[in-house]
Amino acid sequence: MDMGLRSFIAKRLVYSAILVIAVIGLNFLLFMMMPGDPTDFLMQGFSRESGEDREAHLARLKELWGIGEPWHIQFFKYMRNLLSFNLGTELVGRKPISAVMTQKIPYTLFILGGSTIFSIVIGIVLGIWAIQRRGGVFDTSSVLFSLIVNSLPTFWIGLIFLWLFTNTLGWLPGARAFPMEWAAGNWPTVVTSSVVSGSSVMGFSIQLNPTELWKLLYGFGAHAILPIATLTVFFFGGWLLLTRATMLDVITEDYIVTARAKGLSEQAVLYKHAFRNASLPIITSAALAFGFILSGAIITETVFSYPGLGGWIWNSIQYRDYSVLMSVFYIISICVIIANIISDLLYGIIDPRIKYG
Repeated sequence: MDMGLRSFIAKRLVYSAILVIAVIGLNFLLFMMMPGDPTDFLMQGFSRESGEDREAHLARLKELWGIGEPWHIQFFKYMRNLLSFNLGTELVGRKPISAVMTQKIPYTLFILGGSTIFSIVIGIVLGIWAIQRRGGVFDTSSVLFSLIVNSLPTFWIGLIFLWLFTNTLGWLPGARAFPMEWAAGNWPTVVTSSVVSGSSVMGFSIQLNPTELWKLLYGFGAHAILPIATLTVFFFGGWLLLTRATMLDVITEDYIVTARAKGLSEQAVLYKHAFRNASLPIITSAALAFGFILSGAIITETVFSYPGLGGWIWNSIQYRDYSVLMSVFYIISICVIIANIISDLLYGIIDPRIKYG
């Protein structure tokens, strides 16, 4: 690692730390400095408690967030809580927000992460194919199809998939993230352990059950196919159009003409030369897409009753659970900041003309 890259990483980390503090400050202004007493919404979920219990909980909240103290003390405690992920308690379930978020993040990462990867790969490949056949039937139809699909609401696409593959063909399960019987506690027993005792030693034996493991993977995978397919169909058209537009900007450059004059195949010209130089805007968009993954797919998760962050955000909006919304906004902001750092580092790998310093 050269000194220029080290200096760049150090500067980006300092800038990112400043951005995190700025995000916390914005959060503080939006949620804690609103007119009225902040305890009005923080205490909504505890309205049925007895007088003594309610007063005790109110005192703990005021101590935790510094409510009633000078604004700089409030901000210091607010920043301390967010940096330590002490995010408070959700309104409906009365569970720690950090614990609930930890449970829901894997579901959102699974369907949004998978659909983002699939849509980027499919969109890039089809975009390059459209450039190879620019002006032809495939180019025109792919652009038209992408525009149509991007204009369709995701809930409509999801409902069509449910009607076709669940209600009509019966190939795939519908709602939820796993089979209904698992919710009652009948989860597949993937790992079994037993005590092994010998003549002089005692230990534990752990065995993996391949059949139960496949049952577990199939249960989650089958229920995720339709949400992932819905989001992939909705998103891939944008990547196709972006790839096609960036490739059109470089396909007539002199180095492309030179590469063709050297006798390189069209595949090598497009993938090794044109796409590599046209990929910087795609990297930026991909970084932002992955940065916003934890914002959830509110409509899609609602249609498929998927227990991810999107449905949680929707319920929090309905119940005005500002603590959850504040926490999710904070986590999303951190993910976007990290994604931007990664994209900046990838620029130098993809394009050697970019120098760090």
